[in-house]
Amino acid sequence: PVDCSFSRGVCDWKQDADDDFDWNPADRDRGDGYYMAVPAFVGHKKDMGRLKLLLTDLKPKSSYCLIFSYRLAGEKVGKLRVFLANKKTAPVWEQNTGKDERWRTGKIEIFQGAETTNNVTFESERGKGKTGEIGVDNVILISGLCPED
Repeated sequence: PVDCSFSRGVCDWKQDADDDFDWNPADRDRGDGYYMAVPAFVGHKKDMGRLKLLLTDLKPKSSYCLIFSYRLAGEKVGKLRVFLANKKTAPVWEQNTGKDERWRTGKIEIFQGAETTNNVTFESERGKGKTGEIGVDNVILISGLCPED
């Protein structure tokens, strides 16, 4: 597995220059490192912030599983979407409500055809809420299909 978490990961993360705001590091409650977050009060409704994970060594004609922790804390905090580079038009994963402040796990299958996926984008869309945050952490890439829960 490839550890793309933010505290000690080996992956290449880039802020999108053409979006409305940046994701920022936030300290974990337990004090062991940090995660990336967008506080609810940043920007205006419908503003977007994109964080790109650049993938370089994925083999063609193979499958991978991207596993990550996410949190949508706060009422009407917004949406979290994930896009794959070769399928720019529609998100491959989307979540827009958090029932509570708990961290949850997201999984995305990445199937490599002749064209390989060279990046994954985590996009945060600002909602109407003024409190809470959207957070992403513990991003891991494993080869093969995603495991069942």
